[in-house]
Amino acid sequence: MTTFLVIGVVGLVILALSLIAGDLLDGAFDALAAGDWFSSAVIGGFVSAFGFGGALTLGLGAPTLVAVPVGIAAGAVFGWFAAWLTRLIKGSGSDDVVSPTDTVGHPATVLVEIPEGGFGVVRIRLGGHVLQFNARCETAQPAGAEVYVTDVLSPTAVTVAPVWSELS
Repeated sequence: MTTFLVIGVVGLVILALSLIAGDLLDGAFDALAAGDWFSSAVIGGFVSAFGFGGALTLGLGAPTLVAVPVGIAAGAVFGWFAAWLTRLIKGSGSDDVVSPTDTVGHPATVLVEIPEGGFGVVRIRLGGHVLQFNARCETAQPAGAEVYVTDVLSPTAVTVAPVWSELS
């Protein structure tokens, strides 16, 4: 059981190092189609789950011949989870710059009244960003009205349309 516990602790050390220092194997396996499966977080998750899963199985009274496959299965599950979580975090795109064209189709709130044929100001919340644009609408819109962005006129101006609600 001590061997499995030591393996589990080594896996935790690898996980901790990958969290503190980043991926220790970054780019080492990019040539492989499954390069994400060989990150230090995945390897650390596999090794620690293998060790602790095997130790738990031995602690429950099972022989080593059962503890090794149980440890491998636990390691595979935790390795898969670490790979999934790593891809989720890397692909989140929260640092992407929001462009005016990204606002088309999204709701906005009128901050400064939009006169008919003139410009007002709208606020749009998009992807965690709060954006303000000059806005033009075919009909006058009072401050506080909810509208949708329909087109981009320039990097600082959009056209909007009112939100239509059904009357009951």
